[in-house]
Amino acid sequence: MNTWKHGLLALGLTGAGLAQANTVNVYNWSDYIAPTTVPAFSKQTGIKVNYNVYDSMETLNAKLMTGRSGFDLVVPSNNVLGLGIKAGLFQPLDKSKLPNYKNIDPALLKMMEVSDPGNKYAVPYFWGVITLGINEEKVKKALGGKLPANEWDLLFKPEYVSKLKSCGVSILDSPSEFFPMALHYFGKDPGSTKEADYRAIMPQLNAIRSSVTRFSSSGYINDMASGEVCLAMGYGGDLNIAKRRAADSKNGVKVLPLMPKQGVAIWVDSMTIPKDAKNVANALAFINYSLDPKIAADNANTVTFAPGSLPARQFVGKQYLNERSIFPNAEDLKNSFIQRSVGQDTLRIYGRLWQNFKLGRS
Repeated sequence: MNTWKHGLLALGLTGAGLAQANTVNVYNWSDYIAPTTVPAFSKQTGIKVNYNVYDSMETLNAKLMTGRSGFDLVVPSNNVLGLGIKAGLFQPLDKSKLPNYKNIDPALLKMMEVSDPGNKYAVPYFWGVITLGINEEKVKKALGGKLPANEWDLLFKPEYVSKLKSCGVSILDSPSEFFPMALHYFGKDPGSTKEADYRAIMPQLNAIRSSVTRFSSSGYINDMASGEVCLAMGYGGDLNIAKRRAADSKNGVKVLPLMPKQGVAIWVDSMTIPKDAKNVANALAFINYSLDPKIAADNANTVTFAPGSLPARQFVGKQYLNERSIFPNAEDLKNSFIQRSVGQDTLRIYGRLWQNFKLGRS
């Protein structure tokens, strides 16, 4: 987690949920904004930002489901966005207050129709993939040479992952992110709502459980960069942050984000306004500011994810534009899938299976 976050952003919920003319309460993913964005927004608008962070979709979902989140702007992933829209957790957006809405990549808006028909509730912030990252030297040494043809075998086949346990294996601490990729790997529908599909893959998952040394949705960045973990399932942009941190520290660690040809999970994180928001105008102002091409590019260059703003790409570093785990090409996406929402019944089913999996119970 970036150290600037604690010194720069206002944490805590003092005044959250109370309408204040000069305040907006934002709840976003950790390590997900440029350090200059919040102070620059406040300087330009006079609006104070109470900025709080989470590192898993389950944390945000639990907050929203109370109906009293206390936030004016939250950033859900598309795999729970549709569920939240159906549950009435978000307000429709007044697009007349979003002149920069025109900057959004049309392809993203079309992709978002699966979760947000008519694009009424959500503004794409970042999008990317869930994939694998490796410490190339340690992994090849542990395997005695080259990687398997299907790079997902590194995680999901015991004969590979067991050899990597000694150098550290991390997976996302989020069933809503982990299970779709596992289902896809084992030939099931990644958006399945059938309990039988989840139970069918549990024996294979339990077979790799003893080799998983870390469950993490954000800490794996530093673990990869420092060499404490040699295989991590994570977000493409985060794995590139780890790659950059390792290079900057000159510690000899070479982080390699992978793009398995068998496909990856595609996600879109969007800015939304909760139903209980009190400072709606300020939330819209923050959304519109974030869609400015140069601001969106500043954020993208910091977190190394693809921004929702299409013209922002002209200001994004070429080293990121050319990185397929950040901006995947058509071939990369051919065998991939976009994450979808599942109902509360399915969430409860795989929530129980996930807890048993983490505890090593078959």
